Amino acid sequence: MKYNNINFNKKTILITGGAGFIGSNLAFYFQKNYPESNIVIFDIFRNDETFSNGSLKSFGHYKNLLGFNGIVISGNINDKIALKSLEDNYKFDYIFHQAAISDTTVREQDIMIKTNVNAYENLLKVAINHGANMIYASSAATYGDSDRFEVGYEKPNNAYGFSKVMMDNITYKYIKQGVDISIVGLKYFNVYGKREFYKDKTASMIVQFAHQILKGLTPKLFEGSDKILRDFIYIDDIIQANILACNPIKSGIYNVGTGKARSFEDIVNILQGELGIDNSKEYIANPFIGQYQFFTEANIDTIKQNLGYKPKYNLEDGIKAYIPEIKRLFKVEIENVK
Repeated sequence: MKYNNINFNKKTILITGGAGFIGSNLAFYFQKNYPESNIVIFDIFRNDETFSNGSLKSFGHYKNLLGFNGIVISGNINDKIALKSLEDNYKFDYIFHQAAISDTTVREQDIMIKTNVNAYENLLKVAINHGANMIYASSAATYGDSDRFEVGYEKPNNAYGFSKVMMDNITYKYIKQGVDISIVGLKYFNVYGKREFYKDKTASMIVQFAHQILKGLTPKLFEGSDKILRDFIYIDDIIQANILACNPIKSGIYNVGTGKARSFEDIVNILQGELGIDNSKEYIANPFIGQYQFFTEANIDTIKQNLGYKPKYNLEDGIKAYIPEIKRLFKVEIENVK
């Protein structure tokens, strides 16, 4: 499905974090719908290095790109020489900046700021020099402890959310300066869908719960999960928002969600219904009190108005669309590697 009337054929598109969840889905969107587009993926593919919390330093995985036939470059977004090489060797029309440290529990604040904030401004300068429209990943984590999910009411409660607020502040600075490109930041809410599996423990609870159920296990929920509400958004709607952001009525920062909060209890109920398996539920204490959002619900009025965005998937529709891939992953990545 094409989401706007821009012809991306013959255009050169940079996707940072292109071996990750959202970046790889963008790559295949362009490859499928605009086979003559020139897609350049820049990603620091995973190795065994971890942060102090045990999480991998990179989630980029070659399996997310199986079938991709564009250009793949392995590199670190913090490497100014690598960015200069990109700037000198290509002429980009669009830049989709998805690369980031996205684990909200990472404690290394210095690396978080360098990667998410400073590298973004360096890449933004490349976009300006090339006249390339910039679309980048912000996050609902910017809202943190806020009780109002509208741009301007951010209240981050971890270093990741703070870093995304700083990215948004850089965006406002350049928009105010009157740059000749459009700059759009998209505050993703809880994204789920194909190609997220290789995010390991930071993959959505939808795929994690599903695989617990398929293993015959009882899914474990935090106590009070019927009252822990999030705005869960299917990957296809995230791609829709990114494509619409290529030609916005107005540069700026926009929420990307469904506008409808749902509970983790709902997820398990829907999954067990779709899978035809009822393993009951087990409730455990929540160890993340103080750094955990108990409610998120995107106000999407502005993105509807300025980007023409309209979510196509509610939670039931998104999970139903995801089930075949969940089953395939379980068979290939879990059953076959026992």
